[in-house]
Amino acid sequence: MSTTPTHDSLSTMDVGIVGGTGPAGRALGARLASVGFEVVIGSRSAERAQEIVDEIHKKWPDRDLALVPAANAVAASAPLVVLATPWDAAADTAASLRAELVGKVVVSMGNALAKVDGELRAVVPPGGSVAAGVQAALPESLVSAAFHHLPARALGDLDRPATGDVLICSDHPEATRATAELVRRLADLRPFDAGSLAAAGPVEAFTAVLLGLNARYKGRATIHLTGIDDSPR
Repeated sequence: MSTTPTHDSLSTMDVGIVGGTGPAGRALGARLASVGFEVVIGSRSAERAQEIVDEIHKKWPDRDLALVPAANAVAASAPLVVLATPWDAAADTAASLRAELVGKVVVSMGNALAKVDGELRAVVPPGGSVAAGVQAALPESLVSAAFHHLPARALGDLDRPATGDVLICSDHPEATRATAELVRRLADLRPFDAGSLAAAGPVEAFTAVLLGLNARYKGRATIHLTGIDDSPR
């Protein structure tokens, strides 16, 4: 069984964000809602999800953002689901929602990082990446890794375009295609197929470098690839 969204269904479908109350999840939720998606912001606490949705609406009162607060299980019932929990809770959270996520594309955006001597450093989680751990916890789901290199501040600033290139790793072509189409709906972002989940480890780890640069130079650095054809495949 597969509920992988098609190109046509993606234009009107809901997106669920499990763990959507953190900086990355709420930023992506607001950005997706700003281009017409109906987004379910999930949390362990529906009350906490409501607080975050209220904060987003208060910040952007003139925008019609279709954001729905809910428990994580409700967010996981959406046709396409983004997992935005802290990295060390991603696999366990995914496992707890295994029944809701059967046959679905699940986008893992977690980065395994730890602060050591005042510096963020990459951690190698079981399986080699956060996304690999999520896929192991969800054997009936189509897991992709994406959105790691987009600063939450820039992604959540709806007054500016979110620019950059999004590397997508997955063992499932359907998941790569669906995730790429999601990225294409966000102006000024380009999706690239970066290979299987075996490549997710170095992709996730490079986030530590970007965060260090942004902290050092007070910037919003992301990645932009040159010398490559970005036409849809």
